[in-house]
Amino acid sequence: MVVTVVIMSAYGVGRTPQPDDDGPTPPQPDDVDQIVDAWRRERPDLDVAPLQVLSRVSRLARRLDLDRAQAFARHQLEGWEFDVLSALRRAGAPYALSPGQLIRQTLVTSGTMTNRVDRLQHRGLVERSPSLTDRRGVIVRLTASGQQTVDAAMADLLDRERDLLVELSSSDCEELAAMLRRLLSPFEA
Repeated sequence: MVVTVVIMSAYGVGRTPQPDDDGPTPPQPDDVDQIVDAWRRERPDLDVAPLQVLSRVSRLARRLDLDRAQAFARHQLEGWEFDVLSALRRAGAPYALSPGQLIRQTLVTSGTMTNRVDRLQHRGLVERSPSLTDRRGVIVRLTASGQQTVDAAMADLLDRERDLLVELSSSDCEELAAMLRRLLSPFEA
């Protein structure tokens, strides 16, 4: 419901029209509206209001996944590769983290991270070096090629994500982000 309110307010839905008001026109009914209407018809005993929000979030997530895959593919990256490279890039110079730090940031197992680092190292996007603070430890560092790749992929990703948000103003995006943060907070605590 929260996201629906933001989306509705972004289009001026629910506003009292003012004389000579050239505000945004309400959006045309979409596939979700048709699905919700059908469920209301078939199961009037159910409150199907959550579908108004979460079905749209689900559809946007699918669209975002497709756009992300295309942005990464332009740079010969898979999503998991971007995750590891971007974690290193966000760490700041010298763009290095321990495997444990990478695991925490990307939410994968130790074995999965070892395999990922091996594959990225084989491609010349990262390198391993001994840890200066732990004799048994290793540090994974972004190479110059890895930095160029992740920087270019990030720029393409942001262009695609901006396109997805083109219908919303900056303040709408800020409001929507705040509401989504509130919605996600119980799951990320």
